[in-house]
Amino acid sequence: MPAQQAPTGDTPAGDDRPPASLWERLDRPAPAPRTTLTPQRIAEAAVAVADAEGLDAVTMRRLAAELGVAPMAAYRYVSGKDELIELMVDFVYGRLPLDAAPAEDWRETMRALALHLRAMHLAHPWTVRAATPFSLSPNQLAVPEHAFAALAEHGLDADTTMAVFRTVTGYVHGSVTTEVTLNTLRRERGWSDGDQTRAGLAPRMTWLMGTGRYPNYQRYLHAATRKDDPDWQFETGLDCVLDGIAAHFAL
Repeated sequence: MPAQQAPTGDTPAGDDRPPASLWERLDRPAPAPRTTLTPQRIAEAAVAVADAEGLDAVTMRRLAAELGVAPMAAYRYVSGKDELIELMVDFVYGRLPLDAAPAEDWRETMRALALHLRAMHLAHPWTVRAATPFSLSPNQLAVPEHAFAALAEHGLDADTTMAVFRTVTGYVHGSVTTEVTLNTLRRERGWSDGDQTRAGLAPRMTWLMGTGRYPNYQRYLHAATRKDDPDWQFETGLDCVLDGIAAHFAL
C-alpha cells in the first residue's frame, strides 16, 4: 500500500519533535465532524472482522467496506493498520470491568483481574498476538493502575509491585496462549472436542509412549480426569501463583 498522509495534527515537516501518538491526537478537541465516523465505530467494525476472521483479515480497505465509507475516511483518525490495531486493542481492554474500586483484599482483586483478562483473550483470540505489554494505550494502562491500587497498602516497593503484577499477567498470557493455540488446532483439523483431539493425536502419542521414555507423562495420561476442563486448569494454576506470592511476601 502506498504511504498515506498522516492524520491531521501530526508534527509539521521540519519539526524535530517526535510525532504525536495516536492517543495524544485523539485526546485533542475534535473538529466539527463531517461524517458520523468516530474512533469507536472504527474500532467496533475492525474488532468484529478480527473476531470472525482473524487479525490478518483486517485491512484499511476492508474496514472502509464494513463501514460504508470511502477508503481514505479512516485515515482521518489512524495512519494505517498499526494504529488501527492499537485502537482495536484499546477498545477491547476498555470493556474490562475495572470501574469498581479495588477490593481491600489484594488477592481477590488480582484473581478477578486474571479471570477477566482470560475471558477477554478467549473472546478475542487475536489479542494474544496483538496486545503486548509495550503497546501502551489508555485502557491497557488502566489494568496495572487497578492492580497497583490493590497492592499499594501492603508494603511492597515499586519494583516488587510490578514484579507481582507481571507474574500474574504472565501466567494469564501463557495459559491463554496455550488455550488459543489448541482451539486453533481443533478448528483447522475439524476436531470438535477433547476426545476427537486425542484420537487425532493418538498415532504420534502412542509411538512416543511406546518408547518407554516418558513413564510419568504416561501416568498422567491414564490418571488425569480434568483434561477437558480448562476453567479448572486455569484457576488451579492461578491459585498456585497467588499462593506463592502470598507466601513469599507474607501478604
